[in-house]
Amino acid sequence: MDVLGSKQDSGWRNKRGEASLSDVHRSINISQSGSRWRRLAAFAGPGYLVAVGYMDPGNWATSLAGGSKFGYALLAVALLSNLMAIVLQSLCARLAIASGRDLAQACRDAFPKWVSIPLWALAEIAIIATDIAEVIGTAIGLNLIFGIPLELGVLITALDVFIILYLQKMGFRWVEAFIITLLGVIAVCFAIQIFLADPQWGGVIRGFFPTTEIVTNPEMLYLALGILGATVMPHNLYLHSGIVQTRNYGHTLPEKKEALTYATIDSTVALCFALLINASILILAAAAFNSTGRTEVAELGEAHSLLAPLLGLAIAPTLFGIALLCCGLNSTVTATLAGQIVMEGFLKMKLQPWIRRLITRGIAIIPAAFVTIWYGDAGTAELLILTQVVLSLQLSFAVFPLVMFTASKAKMGELVAPIWLSGIAWLIAVVIAGLNVKLLVDFVSG
Repeated sequence: MDVLGSKQDSGWRNKRGEASLSDVHRSINISQSGSRWRRLAAFAGPGYLVAVGYMDPGNWATSLAGGSKFGYALLAVALLSNLMAIVLQSLCARLAIASGRDLAQACRDAFPKWVSIPLWALAEIAIIATDIAEVIGTAIGLNLIFGIPLELGVLITALDVFIILYLQKMGFRWVEAFIITLLGVIAVCFAIQIFLADPQWGGVIRGFFPTTEIVTNPEMLYLALGILGATVMPHNLYLHSGIVQTRNYGHTLPEKKEALTYATIDSTVALCFALLINASILILAAAAFNSTGRTEVAELGEAHSLLAPLLGLAIAPTLFGIALLCCGLNSTVTATLAGQIVMEGFLKMKLQPWIRRLITRGIAIIPAAFVTIWYGDAGTAELLILTQVVLSLQLSFAVFPLVMFTASKAKMGELVAPIWLSGIAWLIAVVIAGLNVKLLVDFVSG
């Protein structure tokens, strides 16, 4: 019996219910007799599923637009987003391990329905925005590699549900292995392209230091918030707090403390690796496009066609297309899992993964297909960036509850976040909210 967890239930309005993703809940055993390295390896995996948010196809559009228009200047935003993500994802692991709840369940058990139901609706909007980006990114990837028309590619993306069903049937470790393998392919593709682009490394280093122009220039702020929304994604907070519980880490306080340490190491290492990929997209755009005077490149298809003549190697566009397709497939898996966690957690509603996937994908396909058919590449680029800004605007509605829960001794017990960590988290939450308010003011004022 989880005595520690039952004591902490006293801090919640409702008692803890059935775990989300119940078919894989605590399905991966943690050997207490093995070495620390072996136990750490057993926790490796969930962080990389979270890191996929850095390589979402929508992030490509914002990073390409930012790199081509402003050079290396927005690298500071990528770094800041990474640091924010490390803090917030560590809080997700803390919430899950301390309370036995994912973020969706915590919102349901802490708030009245008039609060939790709108939060659920906002989380669903964020997942749909993510899925629109995946639909477009995967369709463009299929078009770039195989020449499949965008309209047909959008429809083909509905079939990716079979990949997820097959992997989940084999076990959650296979899901993680699939994600990590595709991340490796993406890393190799970008490493080759960066080598060919030969960026100005002095400019790259300076780009990691923020300037006031990022806030004072509305166009730069718009792209900066797009990068933020594509990096610290709302659905990732729900996702991480759910999939951490696939580890069978025990119920005692020492076991939970060890689990929290290893889970935090996993997510931090994965997010640092993802920063390299995320920054690579922007560096490639700055080196290949901004330095040659092409400051308006935002369409993925346009970037693909320009890479060969600019980098001088025919394989460069193919590498770009392969990496993009891998990104779309990766994001498909994580968005599906996040969708299950959100629906089960907020509403206690269980759907078969394939039904849940087809509903979400069906909703996403409609606007993606409309824009693709009527506006082509230019329209898809604008829609991709818009989805990322929508994600950024939704972010506060996931961040504030997360910070609130993990700072509560009554809810978290002995694993309550230290005061210094809660202080940093509250600062991050306020900064995100403030930037979003400024974005809305700039948008309304034209």
